Amino acid sequence: MVKNIQLLLLENVDNLGIVGDVVTVRAGYARNYLLPRGLATTPDEALIASLAEKRKQAEIEQGKLRIEREKLIQRLEGVEVTMERACNDLGLLYGSVTQQDISGALRTLEFDVKPREVRLPQVIKRLGQFEVNIKLASDLEQHITIYVVADRQMEGDEREEMEFDNEGNLIEKEAPKPKAEPAAEPAAS
Repeated sequence: MVKNIQLLLLENVDNLGIVGDVVTVRAGYARNYLLPRGLATTPDEALIASLAEKRKQAEIEQGKLRIEREKLIQRLEGVEVTMERACNDLGLLYGSVTQQDISGALRTLEFDVKPREVRLPQVIKRLGQFEVNIKLASDLEQHITIYVVADRQMEGDEREEMEFDNEGNLIEKEAPKPKAEPAAEPAAS
């Protein structure tokens, strides 16, 4: 059984190649994705020659896209995004912050970042500050800061701290005495 086969790309395929490239791919990927969608065919010298003009156009488009991505990476430097989320009193989110959420937040700030370009180091399921990697190409990446904050006022822990002596006995604190109000002076008649 053949594991890898060579195909000629008829269209640009992300993370594989551009029009006119002869690529080696797994047989299942070719059979289930590339061939049924008309993205590739078996290599043929005449077909490669006929795709030469289309390949030149694809190379020009790839060059323009590369320039746009480089500019986007420069603009992303130092970007900080604050996202409000519902959480419990311990700061654990009821859901999680996803790649789609971050991509959507960046789009509202006019950064055209696709969800698959957002690389989360771990699942974000709590309040806090997180470093997220935006990777547009193998050599184009930038880190941004995500702040996840509660969508409501969090109730603080307002209990008094207890103190214990060396033997483990509770040290009783005296309750603060209320300040005595000055006695009202009798009204002069």
